[in-house]
Amino acid sequence: MSDIKKMYSTILGDSFPMDMTISFGDQKLVYRKKTWKIRQEDGTIDERGVRYGENPDQEAALYELVDGNLTLGNCRFIDPGNGLVSSIAVEDMLQVGKHPGKINLTDIDNGLNIIKYLMDKPAAVILKHNNPCGASYGHTIASAFNRALRADRIAAFGGAVVLNRACDKETAELLAGNYLEVVCAPEFESGSLDILKRSKNLRIIKIEGIGRLTDFEKFRFIDFKSLIDGGIIVQQSAVNSIRSGSDLKPAAATWQGREYTCDRQPTARELEDMIFGWAVEHGVTSNSVLYVKDGCTVGVGTGEQDRVGVAQIAVHKAYIKYADILCFDSHGIGYADLELAVAKGKRDTSEKDAIDEQVRKDRGGLPGSVMISDAFFPFRDGADVGIAQGISAILQAGGSQRDFETIEACNEAEPKVAMMFTGQRAFKH
Repeated sequence: MSDIKKMYSTILGDSFPMDMTISFGDQKLVYRKKTWKIRQEDGTIDERGVRYGENPDQEAALYELVDGNLTLGNCRFIDPGNGLVSSIAVEDMLQVGKHPGKINLTDIDNGLNIIKYLMDKPAAVILKHNNPCGASYGHTIASAFNRALRADRIAAFGGAVVLNRACDKETAELLAGNYLEVVCAPEFESGSLDILKRSKNLRIIKIEGIGRLTDFEKFRFIDFKSLIDGGIIVQQSAVNSIRSGSDLKPAAATWQGREYTCDRQPTARELEDMIFGWAVEHGVTSNSVLYVKDGCTVGVGTGEQDRVGVAQIAVHKAYIKYADILCFDSHGIGYADLELAVAKGKRDTSEKDAIDEQVRKDRGGLPGSVMISDAFFPFRDGADVGIAQGISAILQAGGSQRDFETIEACNEAEPKVAMMFTGQRAFKH
């Protein structure tokens, strides 16, 4: 067992060169491998690159653009020296902890990818394996984190947190009450670091550029995908063009000469949740379906092959997370711990039964939520999954030949469900 544990603490090193140059026609981009001179407990300085890749036996490297830029269609990189994750300096690692590996860096990056569309209010995103498990607005940054955490306390264990406001002492206390791998914020107020540093392995990273994220909302970057034969697919990154209710399109379709429209229009609250949910959707692996309510995720379904399946998975997860938070609020332990205690005869089964009944009654907190789909529903069955749970509105791309069926599903619901189209797909692979 000790040898297995050692696998996760061994720093692999890498064989990647210090410099890398990429040419796009006559444009040249120069990159430099990122290394950090990290002070050890004995006072010595050790120069290290990325801890390791997705798994401990995979070498990895982080490169920062240091010279050149790119004008390619409407792609343009952030000016060299003003970057975000690739520009993290050792001084920005306010506590190095177990210095970052590839997953930590990509989690932060995807958190920034989401939160750049949520800069108008205090917001927090918690990520696990490059997907958001909880995302929320709040009146304060502390309430934003707390709401995101309560959306999925289970998956947040060992997660990465990205905040769009300075971390204050109240937020730090909430963060310190959970096992996390990374906390990232634009600033850390006086006293907050002392609280966070109680966790010696926590990576605490300051990225001042978070405050300027709205400046980069419309920037596209080049996304590379290497193939097993050495080939490369290159694409422009996605840009979220749905930034207000005026960007949405009424759900309408024509089938066999008949016009179909939704009987009910979304409320102001539902429109706000549509805009919020579509922003979060840009950081979720496809196929995906989300349920959001009052500026907070309720259920997040990711990476499924079919749309009805992912809608069902998001419902299933919402029920599980709702049971867990009810149990935690009532008994101070997670639902899985309660189940185990009941099975061993250490807790009364009536406690579990009461939670199960409340979850069924409340339908996992889903009633009144807005269902977000990253692409169109090819059939009405996906929408029917959400409607059966009491959702009040749907946002989807639109464009299916069977859009009329989904409109019919919304109109047949009791009460009726509102629906809007984005006219934009948000796949992420």
